[in-house]
Amino acid sequence: MFRNLTSIFCGLTLAAAAGLSGCSSSDKAQPTASSPPSAGAQSPGKGPQSQAGTNSRPGQNGSSLDALRRGEVPRSGGDLKEVLFDFDRYDLDSEDRRILQTNAAWLKNNPTARIEIEGHCDERGTNEYNLALGAKRAQAAKDYLLSLGVAPNRISTTSFGAEIPICKEHSEDCWQKNRRDRFVNVAGKPGA
Repeated sequence: MFRNLTSIFCGLTLAAAAGLSGCSSSDKAQPTASSPPSAGAQSPGKGPQSQAGTNSRPGQNGSSLDALRRGEVPRSGGDLKEVLFDFDRYDLDSEDRRILQTNAAWLKNNPTARIEIEGHCDERGTNEYNLALGAKRAQAAKDYLLSLGVAPNRISTTSFGAEIPICKEHSEDCWQKNRRDRFVNVAGKPGA
C-alpha cells in the first residue's frame, strides 16, 4: 500500500512538473536547453544589481541551504557573480553572458574549483513551477559556461525555487533580487 502511494505521488509530482514547466505567462518564446542563449539588449527588469551579487568565499561552504540551516540569509561576496532574471524567464541576455564570461575566466584561472549553480525564483507561482523554472535558470547558466570551455565535471546545478529568498518583501524590487542564479564554490582554492 505504502509503495503504491509513493509511486502515485511521485508520478503525479513528475506529471505536474512536466506540465507546468511548459506554462508561461510571457508571450516571448523561451529558449530550449539545446539552443544558444539569446542575444539582445539588457532586459528592462534588470539593472546594475546583476553585477552586485556573488557567492561565498572559496573554501567555505556557502550554499544557500547551509545559510538557511544556520538561520541566515545567503550572503553575497566572493569571486563569482550572480545572474538575475526577468519574471518567468530563464534566457540569458548580453549582461548575463558578460557576467558568465567573467565567471568562466575565474574558473579557468582556478582549475581545482568546482561550483554549484543554484537556481532561485520569486514567490509567485506554484512550488512545482518554481522548482522547474529554477532548474532551467541554473541549466541555462551551466550550458553557457560549458560553451565557454568550462569542463562539465566542474559544474553541478540545483533548484531551490522560491524556498530561499534573499529579500522577503512583497514588491517587484524584492522579487527581482530573488530571481537569480547563485554560484557557490564547493571545492578547490583560488590560484591552485
